Amino acid sequence: MRILQRYFWREMVQNFAGVTLALGAILIIYQLGAVLARAAELQYPRGLVLQLFALGAAENFAILLPLGLLLGVVLAVGRMYHENEMVAAQACGFGRAHIYVPLLALALPVAALSAWMNLQLAPAAATQRAYLSAQALRAGLAVPFEVGRFRSFDAGRTVVYARSAAADGELRSVFIKQTAGPEVIATVAQRARREVGSDGLSQTIVLYEGERLNGVPGEQKFRRLRFESLRIPLAAPELAAHRARLDERPTLQLLRSSERPARAELQWRLGLPLMVLVGAACALPLGRLRPRQGRYAKVWQAVVLFAVYGNLTTAARTWYEHGVTPSLLGLWWVHALFVALAAWLTLGGSALFRRRRA
Repeated sequence: MRILQRYFWREMVQNFAGVTLALGAILIIYQLGAVLARAAELQYPRGLVLQLFALGAAENFAILLPLGLLLGVVLAVGRMYHENEMVAAQACGFGRAHIYVPLLALALPVAALSAWMNLQLAPAAATQRAYLSAQALRAGLAVPFEVGRFRSFDAGRTVVYARSAAADGELRSVFIKQTAGPEVIATVAQRARREVGSDGLSQTIVLYEGERLNGVPGEQKFRRLRFESLRIPLAAPELAAHRARLDERPTLQLLRSSERPARAELQWRLGLPLMVLVGAACALPLGRLRPRQGRYAKVWQAVVLFAVYGNLTTAARTWYEHGVTPSLLGLWWVHALFVALAAWLTLGGSALFRRRRA
């Protein structure tokens, strides 16, 4: 029996690792695109982009573990049923109780890993990410203008371009475009210099010997202004006093809090490891196949089950935060519902359903 249990455990581990790595690759692509887009918009230094990307991935990776384990076990058990390995094992006396040993040997470490990532790693990563984002914003605003390239401010509503620069940093042949609703303001100047405030965020560009046009595109009315000197403030993102978000708070701080949002965050963190165990309990009966049934026939059921489980938990969190559900229920009623579903599937509810359909 131990040989078969080690074999089944190895099959489950391989499928779990493969599915989780595939889901992790999708997460990495999503995180990388979001970080690069924000870095390009706010001119983050290159050295901090990779750190922000790694922290974002570490913060969200734990969400993949329940789905990875559920799909991994369903795929492993489905393959063994499809290739009649399970039938041969059962003929040798390998019953249902025996297969729960390798399943628990996999699910318990994964649940422990999920608990560590949700209770300790994710809050620390979120805190570090917020700190590095503030530092990257300050460093990005301090980057000097690059000649021959457009630089945007205020979410793209202000665009600055300089054709060349002198040795002392003074810009030459400067163009600035500003939009305010339908109105467009175009400013050109022979020379310009940038002034950064003492706070490191506020910036002003001082233009010399130029001209300014103000009007609405398509209309013939516009205002024209010639100037010897003109100061234009460049709107930059403000760094307000940072207040730790719920996902940045340490778990011990959430334990001491009686606020509903803090309690909801705590129950969310504790619920993900529980979701790993419930998903593992549901995966085994979902993986059973009937004769001549394809090895991937139950994958869609596992995906639907996880989608309903995850979305219902998210909705329950929102309801709890807004006082719709009582404090006693919290988010636990969702887990209790799926624990009952796992018990029903394990005790043969799915087989009973199939017999009725037949």
